[in-house]
Amino acid sequence: MKIVLLGYMASGKSSVGRLLANVLNYSCIDLDNYIESQEENTVQNIFQSQGEIYFRKQELHYLKKVLLQQDKMVFSLGGGTPCFGDNMKAINEADNTHSIYLKLSPESIANRILEDTQPRPLVDHIKEKEKLVEFIQKHLFERNFYYNQAKYTIAVDDKSLNQIVEEIVLKLL
Repeated sequence: MKIVLLGYMASGKSSVGRLLANVLNYSCIDLDNYIESQEENTVQNIFQSQGEIYFRKQELHYLKKVLLQQDKMVFSLGGGTPCFGDNMKAINEADNTHSIYLKLSPESIANRILEDTQPRPLVDHIKEKEKLVEFIQKHLFERNFYYNQAKYTIAVDDKSLNQIVEEIVLKLL
């Protein structure tokens, strides 16, 4: 079984992915990290030097490549991955694959982003929480069409990583 985690930035895809893979004894692949290793460049640099169109084409290529790999895999996507081209179709039509949307409220996303030191180029310029929440609300409105195509949705507000992983395991096994 392949488990694909999707959702907005800071929704916990990578953290949940690592713990879920550990619990299930599955391999764990983070798409952004995979792209960086294959391209020998950071996602941020690829965007800046090659442009978004190049990045999205490579993202689709690597998405399909990873989906063809072994079973017993937890696969964490970038926040924008489901929203381009036929990416959600490729995910949902892949053999023995379950897509899961980790849904988090705009306020919780904003809190996580403001507390995190990880660079987030899309929102690094927004320093006020109120403006950040407004941006996230608008962006989520645009992306929800894609996120809601996941086979399962798990609300992750006010849940620990262990609770989220337990809920995923109960849904899938």
